[in-house]
Amino acid sequence: MALFVRNRRPVVLDGRLRHIAFIMDGNGRWAQKRGLPREQGHKIGAKAFQKIALHCESLGFEAMTVYAFSTENWKRPAREVDAIMDLLEEYIDSSEKEMEGHSVRFCFIGDRSPLRPSLQEKMTRVEEITADGRMTLNIAINYGARAELCRAAEQLRSTDTPITEQAMSEALYTAKSGDPDIIVRTGGDLRISNFLLWQAAYAELYFSKKLWPDFSPEDVDDVIREFYTRKRRYGGL
Repeated sequence: MALFVRNRRPVVLDGRLRHIAFIMDGNGRWAQKRGLPREQGHKIGAKAFQKIALHCESLGFEAMTVYAFSTENWKRPAREVDAIMDLLEEYIDSSEKEMEGHSVRFCFIGDRSPLRPSLQEKMTRVEEITADGRMTLNIAINYGARAELCRAAEQLRSTDTPITEQAMSEALYTAKSGDPDIIVRTGGDLRISNFLLWQAAYAELYFSKKLWPDFSPEDVDDVIREFYTRKRRYGGL
């Protein structure tokens, strides 16, 4: 599928680019720069996320993974954490209508046990009703890659499964999606912050100084163009 944007060359996906991941950083700073509460930045960031998710689905991605809330984010002020959880519930409520006519399969990855029961119920419901979607949308909530690896290792140990690279990959939350081909981080920081550590082994990395609420579908197209200029050698020549 090809989309033409602002007279630039068309964006066309092929088998080399199936899975894109985003570290959606900069919501709070976006709000603070405008004299707004940090929670307002998360609200605008949620709208950017919706646009980009639908854009990626229209381009033909097989999977998209986003870092919505990390295991470390509980350290933030309670007011901000509550606002993020409220937004997640609102997003799930609206997603059923927003995704009509689109083929998106929701999958929430991370430890759900500390989340409020109402949010857990909504996560389960939207996963069930979108189970036949073509593009898998992994939303990482209360997610940390180190915790994910410990969980996978414990799962293999408890079933006496030999710990091999393939077994580990199959025990991760993203087993059905496979590893991301490219990980995008907005907000200007040059790190991956405990996100998809195992899966990122051979992923291309793309860092943008733009804060997440300013990141657009056109920026995603630029990421794709950049991806196709790189050579992935996987240790070879």
